[in-house]
Amino acid sequence: MKNTILKSATIAAITLAFGTQAMATEWNVSVWGKRRAFTEAIEKLAELVSEKTDGEFTMNISYGGLSKNKENLDGISIGAFEMAQFCAGYHADKNPSITVLELPFLGVETLEQEIAVSQAVYNNPAVIADLARWNATLLMPSPLPQYNIVGKGDAPRTLADFDGLTVRATGGIGKAMAAIGAVPTSMSATEVRQAMDSGVVKAVAFAPHAHMAYGTIENATWWTTNLNPGTVNCPVVVNTDALNALDDAEREALLGSVDEALAYYVDYYNEKTMSQWGPALDERGIERITYSDEELQAFRDAVAGPAAEAWIKGANERGLPGQELYDLVIETLAAEKAK
Repeated sequence: MKNTILKSATIAAITLAFGTQAMATEWNVSVWGKRRAFTEAIEKLAELVSEKTDGEFTMNISYGGLSKNKENLDGISIGAFEMAQFCAGYHADKNPSITVLELPFLGVETLEQEIAVSQAVYNNPAVIADLARWNATLLMPSPLPQYNIVGKGDAPRTLADFDGLTVRATGGIGKAMAAIGAVPTSMSATEVRQAMDSGVVKAVAFAPHAHMAYGTIENATWWTTNLNPGTVNCPVVVNTDALNALDDAEREALLGSVDEALAYYVDYYNEKTMSQWGPALDERGIERITYSDEELQAFRDAVAGPAAEAWIKGANERGLPGQELYDLVIETLAAEKAK
């Protein structure tokens, strides 16, 4: 009798253990490269979600082990993983609505402003429907500062000097470069260092953290301090089915941690990344190229207006409310600057 009771208790304990384990939620998250400022919001989000659910909802963040960066949206669409990061310019035809955020010279000045305009666009019904085609729900941006260009060889001291320069630049920045005669090339971030070393490109447009992370400053000779042609928009998305499968507590833990994760990211980027950037340039003897107000205005006149008009026209042809989305960005930005 005693053995029977003991066996029954053991079976009950095992059943409870398996039941508890079955209730735990584990998500796979696909990013690329290595852990760096760009991924800190995701790392913080995973930490917060685990804390708020007592470890019952966890995220396994994979740096390139689940998918190539240009295939992350495809992976989300088929449920290969539950969360991923990608950049709109990698495949503009797959996410045309959010490429409005990559237009050159929008006037975004801070990471906080980038977050505000991104979230406004992400919440637009037309944008939600656009990403729904991939079974994807936009969760949060990965806000980046304005890009500038690192290069080797003769520095472009005037805008005319960009003529014929081969530069890695995607999305709106690539179009901005083409508008002044440069030759933009689109490639994944992980391919850039080799392309620069081999001479496939002479220059690379990145945010400071990426120049450091991918080693483009190791053989560079110059850096543009204030060209500020724009930035890329790199959202974090979740598989919609996986999101819908979360219980109320898990959903609240995830969605309720976004603002805190982004705030942590902004502090991290401003305090840790930018404090290293100047010394990194100085240590390598990289020359800083600063353009005059007249040069920059000429560039804006040549690029910004035509790029916006072309984007609106293309969006309308795709059935998207192009003017509405562009105006949303400009109006949101103006409201943020007025605060």
